Amino acid sequence: MSRIATTFRNLQEQGKQALIPFFTAGDPNPASVVPLMHALVAGGADVIELGVPFSDPMADGPVIQRSSERALKFGVSLSDVLGYVGEFRKTDAATPVVLMGYANPIEAMGVERFADTARAAGVDGVLVVDYPPEEAEAIVRLLDSREIDTIFLLSPTTTEARLAQVAALGRGYLYYVSLKGVTGAANIDLADVASRLARIRAHTALPLGVGFGIRDPQTARAIAGVADAVVIGSRLVQEIESSRPEALNARVTAFMRGVREAMDESRTEAPTT
Repeated sequence: MSRIATTFRNLQEQGKQALIPFFTAGDPNPASVVPLMHALVAGGADVIELGVPFSDPMADGPVIQRSSERALKFGVSLSDVLGYVGEFRKTDAATPVVLMGYANPIEAMGVERFADTARAAGVDGVLVVDYPPEEAEAIVRLLDSREIDTIFLLSPTTTEARLAQVAALGRGYLYYVSLKGVTGAANIDLADVASRLARIRAHTALPLGVGFGIRDPQTARAIAGVADAVVIGSRLVQEIESSRPEALNARVTAFMRGVREAMDESRTEAPTT
């Protein structure tokens, strides 16, 4: 069983939802990446989505765009990101790591070389924003053969036909984008999210994560009540962006711990009558 499947199974047995933070590898600097990954785990992260910096991150809002720009100033490449995962694996063999990014760096490296290197580094999943399901069967098969999960995005505008395609190709978990637009948007409609997740569950038994617009512990707690995982990206990147270097790891751990505690409170709150 993969690390991702094992993690979700263990959480389900505990009646908990996964906390999945995202940050861009190389932000605020290359030396911070692996310590930040450990800091996230110390704060309660169950899966880490590690962003591969890219010059034209079309699905990302200004906060994550700036994080890519900061990383690219250091020349951080896909090869470097795979190296960070390998370094992380030396002291953490349990926490799943998902690479999130765009097709261009993978195509530039070569898909097969990427798959082999990712497998050797200890990558558990890959989410490529611009690999549509209609064109992704080959890479899914390639990653399947390396025991790496291919994770897909769903959105409020996903059609039934496309949902069926994604459900057939998806591995690990599915990532539901709660809002139309780019990362960092706000104003989640919880009732709408719950309704759309119910629709998705009619097509798949995979865990469902929700991201975009989750900016505080209270929102995370609300989403944890309807989803299997809560994904936090832009808000975490803001914490990284505004932190003093010497306080970075402690600040990230504290932020994550607050979110984790709020999510866990959603399991213990008595229903109102």
